[in-house]
Amino acid sequence: MIPETAMVHNQDRFEFYCIYFYHQQNNIVDELEGAGIEVQLIPAGNLSLFFQVKRVQEFVAANQIDIIHAHLPWAGILSRFVGKETKIPIVYTEHNTWDRYNKVSYWGNRVTFKHQDVAIAVSNEVALSMQLNSMFDPYKRGGRLKVKVIQNGVNTEVFRRETEVARRETEGGGLSDSNLGHRENSDFKMEQDLNTPLQRGTGRIDLKNHLNIPLTSLVIGKVAVFRSQKRLWIWVDLALKILERCPDTHFLLVGDGDWRERIIAQIEKSGKQKNFHWVGVQKEVIPYLSIMDIYLSTSEFEGLPIAMLEAMSCEVPVVATSAGGIGEMVQHGIQGFLTGIDDYEGLVDYAVQLLEDPELHSQFAKAARARVVDQFSMNRMVKELEGVYESVIARHCED
Repeated sequence: MIPETAMVHNQDRFEFYCIYFYHQQNNIVDELEGAGIEVQLIPAGNLSLFFQVKRVQEFVAANQIDIIHAHLPWAGILSRFVGKETKIPIVYTEHNTWDRYNKVSYWGNRVTFKHQDVAIAVSNEVALSMQLNSMFDPYKRGGRLKVKVIQNGVNTEVFRRETEVARRETEGGGLSDSNLGHRENSDFKMEQDLNTPLQRGTGRIDLKNHLNIPLTSLVIGKVAVFRSQKRLWIWVDLALKILERCPDTHFLLVGDGDWRERIIAQIEKSGKQKNFHWVGVQKEVIPYLSIMDIYLSTSEFEGLPIAMLEAMSCEVPVVATSAGGIGEMVQHGIQGFLTGIDDYEGLVDYAVQLLEDPELHSQFAKAARARVVDQFSMNRMVKELEGVYESVIARHCED
């Protein structure tokens, strides 16, 4: 979100610096710098962040930083300690409900929470979590801290469904082993190596051909970190049930994580691996979203999932559990279908209904993009963020 929003912000008014703690040095630094952000890498894990307070203070002073905006609990805790010493305003974005954090991050977040100026919730459910915890006074009502809901947004000018047949026909490009990874056959194991970056405008037919997906087959997909909250074992189980009724359907997973080996083993055990395609982590997801016909989500909990918004912006209808902010994004029967978190079996019928009804699918696809353009655009989000920055800085100037 940070490089995406930085490119939309008024850079004549705001200059951006990013203090980056993640242990993989080159993970997203190039993207941040490409967005005009000056990056300071401080390799550190969660607990070791407490030893970086002085270093961050020195960076803030050296670069004359006017405001700190932190994301996620550990960075939030650190920023509050820095703000206490530097006396500059602190804005924090909460991406999840408090009950989902482990005990250490929960209590660290709660004890320091009132020592900031604005806490931004990415969904109404996240804001409700803050309010429920306020019963035990994590912050004082009427005091310094303000809570505001700013729902995540997507750059709808960038996230558009690609329709060109093949980039090589218009630009002399296309797919090859050199830019998508060598692949000897359609076996699922071989596709685990398909995780090299794609170019935008790759072409849907090119990509389907490379993945050995028949051009007439419909694709159900998901972009996710492979962790327990996503319940991908349920996702695969539902996919197999959909296959029983719609045997030409193919399933696409974009991402990686701790659950990868278990999910792969589950798919291989089913004997249906030719209908499943895993392409690993992709920095450029638009080509993959553009071959999806349905975005299937079985999550147990969510904040406001960006990947789902990006899919909707690319005209992909959603079939999902109504976890977290998903119910705020998707209107049941308009942009897709929703079930309760524990009623996920119903997603099979809904997916089959969309697969078998092209007219309804087209209606939902157009409504999905319209929903994001109208309510969840990056421009709207950035405008609200800039309003927060201006108001917090003005308030500190008055003090």
